[in-house]
Amino acid sequence: MNALSARQLRSALRRPLSTRLPKNQRNASNKVPAYEGHIPLNWFENGVMAVGSAFMALADPRRGDMVAALGETTAGPALPRLRDIMLASPEGRQILKDRPRINSSTVDLDKLAKMPEGTFGREYTTWLERTGVTPDTREPVHYIDDPELAYVMQRYRECHDFYHCIVHLPVSVDAEIAVKYFEFANLGLPLAALSALFGPLRLNATQLQKLVSEHIPWALRCGGSARSLMTVYWEKRWEQDVREMKRELGLWDAPQVKWRKPLSEARMAAERRQQQLEDPSVAQPQS
Repeated sequence: MNALSARQLRSALRRPLSTRLPKNQRNASNKVPAYEGHIPLNWFENGVMAVGSAFMALADPRRGDMVAALGETTAGPALPRLRDIMLASPEGRQILKDRPRINSSTVDLDKLAKMPEGTFGREYTTWLERTGVTPDTREPVHYIDDPELAYVMQRYRECHDFYHCIVHLPVSVDAEIAVKYFEFANLGLPLAALSALFGPLRLNATQLQKLVSEHIPWALRCGGSARSLMTVYWEKRWEQDVREMKRELGLWDAPQVKWRKPLSEARMAAERRQQQLEDPSVAQPQS
């Protein structure tokens, strides 16, 4: 069962529905897609998809498609609320108007790598270098009917790495759980609550003790008091001083956790990358 994709799970559910549901409820799942990649679900399919994706995501948290499906099928009134928060903010309204996307095609990482130390753009590329992450790993939205709300969910996914970066957390199980508590306090998404609730089951005793004593209190205080990060137009802030940015947004660094790559090593890699951009003859370091 772990080999199933979200699309295959939905297809498996869809077959018996055609005979077991009343006609008006079957038609709800046969609507014309509202945007590219949209897969309409009726209430029954949405419920079964939520349960099935929750089970499979818990069994294998690396299943990004199942985590994404769970987030969409459990979002409920959280997305309209986030959309309204964005509409109440000039910056948020501009995001909804422009509908920017975040990936390696839309973000010039080479340009960001050339920015001065201390700018958000340079901080972001250093974070990518330290974590080995790219901006191209986020699943597209499929199961949210309203196109604007679908974009709100997509925006949340694509900005997730910025949250890690701005509060100085790596990509690891304990750091991810801390960010989920932060997201729940700041955004109120049910997926963040579910991840925060069940994620600690994967921690050892030492990690769990630190999570409870340090990261959860930080996440609830910081996330609950900070400006809603859905209203931040990150792409227009690349050149902003990151310390000034944190003060403006009401953020402060999370308690320290272990990183896979030391900051000094990431900065050296960033410097080599910048030298190669300026002079392509500079040799790559030997692995």
